[in-house]
Amino acid sequence: MKMATDHEHGMGDEVRGVVIFVAAIWVVFLVSRFVSLDQFGLVPRSWHGLIGIVTMPFLHANFRHLLGNTVPLVILLMLLAGSRARSPAIVATIILLGGTLLWLFGRNGTAAQPTAHIGASGLIFGLVTFLIVSGITEWRFVPLLIAILVGFLFGGTLFWGVLPLQNAHVSWDGHLRGAVAGAAAAMLWTSRRRTELAAT
Repeated sequence: MKMATDHEHGMGDEVRGVVIFVAAIWVVFLVSRFVSLDQFGLVPRSWHGLIGIVTMPFLHANFRHLLGNTVPLVILLMLLAGSRARSPAIVATIILLGGTLLWLFGRNGTAAQPTAHIGASGLIFGLVTFLIVSGITEWRFVPLLIAILVGFLFGGTLFWGVLPLQNAHVSWDGHLRGAVAGAAAAMLWTSRRRTELAAT
């Protein structure tokens, strides 16, 4: 009975975390309608663009951009919560690693008009690859089932979204770096989990 209570409490915390995170993205968007937040985008290899590593997922160009990212983000975060993974640490890892890779290797436009990357799509691609890779490597029923579901829902988007075939306003390189970060986080998480299980 104690274990069930702990699990329910933990799942409740996960759901609240998802709601708070997504609500924060919407609040930032509403603020951006009145105050320009363009200076907080991620500009590759620019010192002032470093802050974008953290702020990029919270910034969106317009309502369509925001809504298009909100739906898959909620689905993926809820699937992550259901996988019993350490969701906050995984999300933070994907954001920081994916953002750093984008800052180091992403497109930067020109000196007169630098490219500022914004949006939560890098995190979305990171969550997709995390759930697929961790599900396959752990080879447990629930993670594997989630991996199959995510692959079915987002596999095509994942494949096409990381290719440089998008229009100039789509950050395919942000998608690619996010996907790499998600795969790396999955390998790290799986390795750490195995170590913890071996120690018990």
